[in-house]
Amino acid sequence: MGGRTAFVVDGFNLYHSLIEASESLGFADETGTKWLDLWGLCNSYMHLFGADASLVGVHYFSALAHHLKWVKPGVTVRHEHYADVLRATGVSVQFGNFKQKQVKCRWCKRKFTRHEEKETDVAVAMKVLEIFHQDCADRVVLVTGDTDIAPAVRTAKALYPTRDVRFLFPWNRKMKELAKIAGQSFTIDRQKYVQHQLPDPLIVNGRSLAKPSSW
Repeated sequence: MGGRTAFVVDGFNLYHSLIEASESLGFADETGTKWLDLWGLCNSYMHLFGADASLVGVHYFSALAHHLKWVKPGVTVRHEHYADVLRATGVSVQFGNFKQKQVKCRWCKRKFTRHEEKETDVAVAMKVLEIFHQDCADRVVLVTGDTDIAPAVRTAKALYPTRDVRFLFPWNRKMKELAKIAGQSFTIDRQKYVQHQLPDPLIVNGRSLAKPSSW
């Protein structure tokens, strides 16, 4: 089977899986699984694609919750810090945005403002097509359980029938709809999160990158 393999990661889908996995394992916040070695985790699945398969990239997509800075001032700081850590370990990082949306309560009819993540789903979809169009990889492994990606996967398979699309579902995020359209899918065991934690601190080119105290 082999081939050049790239992983494309839906950061929020993975993040919520990490939170649930930590809770299910009985970890406190400071000993949870959010200090994840994403490159190492993805690389640990390469054996599934044959001895001559090569990992050519890990692409992480998420959004910064600037709207929470007054309520939870450390959230964005920690996220930006983790993004620096990912880049230091070879992962490419792309951030989308949260945008305000006026929503009417179905019961009281009052309007309120909600923030929704924007651009990430589209960015993930475009990355899959970009990888194949630019001949950067023979296989894309999508780390997500979000069914919004389904149309992009169908399009990629139609446009590039010789290329391979797989799913690596975050723990507790497997979706049957996505599993049906992929050549093959796998699910991350929650213990994998525990096994693939970064060192604390992570030392890269003389820089010391420490795990946030609340992680």
